[in-house]
Amino acid sequence: MLILLPPSEGKTAPSSGPSLALASLLDAERLTAPRRTVMSALAEVSRGPDAASVLGLGPRSAEQTRTNLWLETSPCAPAHQLFTGVLYEAAKLDSIAAQTTGRGTLERHCVIFSGLWGVLSPIDPVPDHRLSMGTSLPGPGRLPSFWKPHLAPVLKDRGAPGLVVDCRSADYAAAWKPSASDGVEIMTVRVVRVANDGSRKVVSHMAKQARGLLTGALLSAVAAGTLSPDAHADDVAALAARLNSVDDVEVSEADRQGRLVLTLVTR
Repeated sequence: MLILLPPSEGKTAPSSGPSLALASLLDAERLTAPRRTVMSALAEVSRGPDAASVLGLGPRSAEQTRTNLWLETSPCAPAHQLFTGVLYEAAKLDSIAAQTTGRGTLERHCVIFSGLWGVLSPIDPVPDHRLSMGTSLPGPGRLPSFWKPHLAPVLKDRGAPGLVVDCRSADYAAAWKPSASDGVEIMTVRVVRVANDGSRKVVSHMAKQARGLLTGALLSAVAAGTLSPDAHADDVAALAARLNSVDDVEVSEADRQGRLVLTLVTR
């Protein structure tokens, strides 16, 4: 099983820690060169007067672009500690990493997509930065298109054979679109809220929280040995049905690409 996560806009910048070591990041042999390409383009943009606009940051966040100028010297923290948005708060990856088998579970069964780094292991140490996958940089261009050929062989090797649980948002999903031809079973996680009139709505905050709760539950179960690393879609659906915030689960039929949709129904 391999869980695909987006990063988080919310971050807690470490006050101390080691400097960036690209050779220590996930699949450095194949990804260091494209990572350097994006780092260079990002630094160039971040020096300019239009940095906030290019990076899609509001006026209050404009000063944060300067964090992109010191990537190689800023202190680093594991990605699961750096990212502190709703999904990561719900997943409680820190607690999993503290378990005896938790660190290995995170390393083997979860990847975080990133506009800057392509993909990361949750335990990879990285510095604070500002770059979303939806950005287009001079040189690399649109980041999903730039990363797609680099990530496909990396993720195919990590995911196959087995189940891929996709908790990404649209921009990050565009950087790798697994199919059954890759030797994987794909389950996309969708979250809907049932209104008082019975209608269903997608609520961003609740969707992130539910995906985080599912991620944490799956990884905790694998680390504890109560869920097989070779779990199938039915196993994931059964675990999801036991989450406190989930009223019901639905699993679609597979489409032509072999993709299932797991819908978590909340109120």
